[in-house]
Amino acid sequence: MTQWLTQIGELPVLLLMGALGLVMLFDAVPLLGVLIPGDVAILAAVGVGRPTTGLATFTAVLVGCLAGWSVSFLIGHRYSDRLRHSRIGGWIGETRWTAAEEILRRGGGRMMLVAPFLPVFNALLPLAAGGLRMSYRRFLGCATLGAAAWAGLYLALGTASRSVAGLLPGAPNPLLVTMGVGVVLASIVLLGARRRLFAVVG
Repeated sequence: MTQWLTQIGELPVLLLMGALGLVMLFDAVPLLGVLIPGDVAILAAVGVGRPTTGLATFTAVLVGCLAGWSVSFLIGHRYSDRLRHSRIGGWIGETRWTAAEEILRRGGGRMMLVAPFLPVFNALLPLAAGGLRMSYRRFLGCATLGAAAWAGLYLALGTASRSVAGLLPGAPNPLLVTMGVGVVLASIVLLGARRRLFAVVG
């Protein structure tokens, strides 16, 4: 594991950020997004610790998220009903689909601000927004702010975790510590955010 993480750290920044952007794009795809560890990928990029990594990571996450969400939005806009009653729609589940629509009806486009912090719904909300004929301009504006907030949070947590790695005895792998501590801290922060969101929506 440590050797594999070290090899990641040795990748050229451009290649690393390109891979991160693709991970974020796939993370925004319903069903597939559940299998993609987007948060871990961001922490791994931050854990590399190069001077140019921070801004590059933020940009890659933002572009990748918006690209994936835009594709989902456009698919939902044109094929929502057909997709909903297809096999893929069955895999997603009518309950989740209905819940995503209800979240958007109650909160509107601003729900895209918190979409990145909601497992499963982060990929389903753009699809539902397209199906509900939300304005793409409004969708994109809110989605941009949401993706920026998500990327900023993980960058901050990853940076703090990497600092912790430098204080630990035994010279542990900074990349490994960044990912481990970052996931724990992020889970605590995101759990609180999700509970507050569903308390408001519910």
